[in-house]
Amino acid sequence: MLKNEEDVIKMIREDEWMMDILKAAKSLKLPDWWICAGFVRSKIWDTLHEFNERTNISDVDVIYFDKQDIDKRIEKELEERLKNILDVPWSVKNQVRMHVVNNVPPYSSSVDAISKFPETATALGVKLDDNDHIILTAPWGIADVINLEVKPTAHFTETKERAAIYNGRVVRKNWKFTWYNIEIQYI
Repeated sequence: MLKNEEDVIKMIREDEWMMDILKAAKSLKLPDWWICAGFVRSKIWDTLHEFNERTNISDVDVIYFDKQDIDKRIEKELEERLKNILDVPWSVKNQVRMHVVNNVPPYSSSVDAISKFPETATALGVKLDDNDHIILTAPWGIADVINLEVKPTAHFTETKERAAIYNGRVVRKNWKFTWYNIEIQYI
């Protein structure tokens, strides 16, 4: 069903809703932008579980990396601009400032930030290039997400504090309730 990155890209390309969201985000012309996390992971898991309907996602995470303007108010303005294009629950975050929120050293790029997401299955991002071709980033690969395995990224195994955050998050998210075939690794 889904065996590699090309299969994932094809699946997204064939999803009109996802393409509309990608085009809306692209229209902002943000530097180093990606739509990440549950937007990609949930679609993969829905497909692998052969769901006929899309599961709800709490938000569409748009990230970008802009050293020139790190004011949090800009992110809210960008969310409003996106809502005027498509009425979905947008969440826009400049990764230049998110290291402060996450209490970690500064990120070097959006992909660096994605690599430090809690789960390998969530450490995914997609965007459109200038020709509207889908680009997928998966710093930890896609094997875990397509094998329905939830594991911590290396970043979340480095300290007991981060391990506790990871464990608490997977319990709180309760993904197994929706995607019953996933296997969760606790640390």
